[in-house]
Amino acid sequence: MDILNKVKSYREEENKLKWEGTFEDFLDILKERPEVAQTAHSRVYSMIKSSGLIERDGQKLYHFFGKEIFGLETAIERLVEEYFHPAAKRLDVRKRILLLMGPVSGGKSSIVTLLKRGLEQYSRTDEGAVYAIKGCPMHEDPLHLIPHHLREDFTEEYGIRIEGSLSPLNTMRLEKEYDGHIENVMIERIFFSEDKRVGIGTFTPSDPKSQDIADLTGSIDFSTIAEFGSESDPRAYRFDGELNKANRGIMEFQEMLKLDEKFLWHLLSLTQEGNFKAGRFALISADELIVAHTNETEYRSFISNKKNEALHSRIIVMPIPYNLRVSQEERIYEKMIKESDMTHVHIAPHALRAAAIFSILTRLAVPKKQGIDIVKKMRLYDGESIEGFNEIDVEELKKESLNEGMSGIDPRYVINRISSAIIRKEVPAINALDVLRALKEGLDQHASISQEDREKYMNYIAIARKEYDEIAKKEVQKAFVYSYEESAITLMNNYLDNVEAFCNKNKLRDPLTGEEMNPDEKLMRSIEEQIGISENAKKAFREEILIRLSAYARKGKRFEYNSHERLREAIQKKLFADLKDVVKITTSSKTPDETHLKKVNEVIARLIDEYGYNSTSANELLRYVGSLLNR
Repeated sequence: MDILNKVKSYREEENKLKWEGTFEDFLDILKERPEVAQTAHSRVYSMIKSSGLIERDGQKLYHFFGKEIFGLETAIERLVEEYFHPAAKRLDVRKRILLLMGPVSGGKSSIVTLLKRGLEQYSRTDEGAVYAIKGCPMHEDPLHLIPHHLREDFTEEYGIRIEGSLSPLNTMRLEKEYDGHIENVMIERIFFSEDKRVGIGTFTPSDPKSQDIADLTGSIDFSTIAEFGSESDPRAYRFDGELNKANRGIMEFQEMLKLDEKFLWHLLSLTQEGNFKAGRFALISADELIVAHTNETEYRSFISNKKNEALHSRIIVMPIPYNLRVSQEERIYEKMIKESDMTHVHIAPHALRAAAIFSILTRLAVPKKQGIDIVKKMRLYDGESIEGFNEIDVEELKKESLNEGMSGIDPRYVINRISSAIIRKEVPAINALDVLRALKEGLDQHASISQEDREKYMNYIAIARKEYDEIAKKEVQKAFVYSYEESAITLMNNYLDNVEAFCNKNKLRDPLTGEEMNPDEKLMRSIEEQIGISENAKKAFREEILIRLSAYARKGKRFEYNSHERLREAIQKKLFADLKDVVKITTSSKTPDETHLKKVNEVIARLIDEYGYNSTSANELLRYVGSLLNR
């Protein structure tokens, strides 16, 4: 019954939002809240802006898009600031069709769906409230009732500009139902709904021979001609086309460039003049944001056709490329999996990352800059710090490949292959190797991939495997070192004693014999080399450690194992290097030493409790890393 109570509660809330009154009452609302009279473009921009900004991985993004769109921060910012913002200010941009152009499964449809769902919710708020002439099939703007000769006076009094003319149907209703008294015309609050065809329209191309223009502009109701006597009587016309129903809101054209020419020409006057032709009537005013989406191939074909030149200047193209950041690609896969029936399957940590590395590599252009390969480029794009490179280098890399992200492997392909891996393995857990194997096998079945690209992609799978190998070793390294934490702390304290003696040019005293001895250079270098500290840089690194040690001592704080990130990493790597034989033995031996077996069980428990593995994937990881170390 809980769900029924929620339905009832939602219905009651919606009833509270309903409003009905005369045009005179509506003008009182306008005096208090002039934003009610905003245009469709302004309403969309206000909706996006009201959500606020969030910061994600160092980049700012409108919260409106944040939960659904990943890795497209730059494209979204451009879309909002170069189209929605100026269009909201009534600049000429609003007289253009917004065309989202990009590869399949790149996020174009998701952006449009977010805008449509967002408008539905926004129209239920005070800031996004929309009012229309009651009983109008086009939910016409009530301000169209103001005669043209009085509109300048209205603008002076209310500070609101009126655009558009009263529709033929409402012109007749004003005379016949209200005897010309605009103050008595009934107005109601409307709520956008794609399902109910209020303020949101969607048009999909079909067979040009069977698709009727009436789908866009409405049609004559022949059953009423006998009653009203003429096809030019607005009461004998059904204003139920998508352009009619999308008035005041958003009109989506799916695969717009596949439309027959007769449909596209209707958009010329709608975008430029804000009206369209329907039936035997004068031009009908409509205020709607027209958004379309297509792929690059269709777009290139469209602009190469001279017949379409008139439409070229009325289209603003916004490229929506694939995401180029590994961390964001992982989020895309996580979102797609949550929306599927695969949520019960355990996907081992880093399995999606391995797939994401492969996907991103297929989308990147090979860098021209010396000293950088495609893997370094991938890491820089993902916000990783790489010695010798900075933000300026990243910007240069982006500038040298402006069309980057418009091709490559799409997210749907990856999810399809993950699904295949799950079905084939028939166990409730898959790991990175399962995913990469499925991706590799799927390349032969991918019809749109050329032989040249297939060979290149096979190489990227190998690179993704190498990247995963390093991740896997580090994962086991961290878990093993934790189980040998006492050894790690002892090693660190020994290193610190030697560093202190080295920097202060002192001797150390042997704890057993009491003899003085020089700092153990071999020990210090064996640790420092783990993180790439060169012979020339060792003195500076040791002095840095000593300064940190002194700073902690002055504050009365204890220098802990985690007090210096790079030293902690070096200690971990050194200890793991020393423990490699233990890992090899315990993961490959059928009868491992009892003490070592206990440690391995501790490692497995840590992988499960701290790192998100289950017992199956943890054991598989240990066996795999053991095999890597045995090579």
